[in-house]
Amino acid sequence: MKKIWFALVGVMLAFSAAASSFSDGKQYITLDKTVSGAPEVVEFFSFFCPHCYDFERTYHINQAVMDSLPKGVKFTRYSVNFLGGDFAPQVTHAWAVAMALGVENKVVDPIFDGLQKSQTITDAASLKATFIKAAGISSEEYDSAWNSFAVKALVSEQEKAANDFNITGVPSIFVHGKYQVNNAGLDTSSLNNFVADYVNVVKYLVAK
Repeated sequence: MKKIWFALVGVMLAFSAAASSFSDGKQYITLDKTVSGAPEVVEFFSFFCPHCYDFERTYHINQAVMDSLPKGVKFTRYSVNFLGGDFAPQVTHAWAVAMALGVENKVVDPIFDGLQKSQTITDAASLKATFIKAAGISSEEYDSAWNSFAVKALVSEQEKAANDFNITGVPSIFVHGKYQVNNAGLDTSSLNNFVADYVNVVKYLVAK
């Protein structure tokens, strides 16, 4: 894994020189209306989305983007509810718990795997059990966070943001509330090139 990661880093550096060739309508899209108050860099995703699973577990794009951002620039991730049926709002609520407790990196992979790979997460109880095991917290801590005002506010924040950005597909990454990375316009000639292109487009947009 370390060799693969160092190879990706090398590719990212090589691709940095190509940033000047990024253009509106190809690698990114400028929104018709800027979303005010949006996080500087925000990703919308669903734990039920196969492409989101690949971004997280196969391509590690999210981690590559986070590691490449300038100091002080936060990468915010919001869960959406339009995939997963009636269970989706509970998963989004659990993600709000993770955000409030600062354990996103501990629970994101286990939740993805439990829903899409092992199918061990099937209801609220199994979701809670997976979360508790991954995060290393007690059942009481989970329940307290779940019912807290802060978490309820984060649930509303995610839902409002998805509505403000008019999210209809995931994964989607936006920068400055104004630019959307166009996944279809990136270099798909190889996995390394796609990851590098993704990272460099986000960095380019952050600097705009």
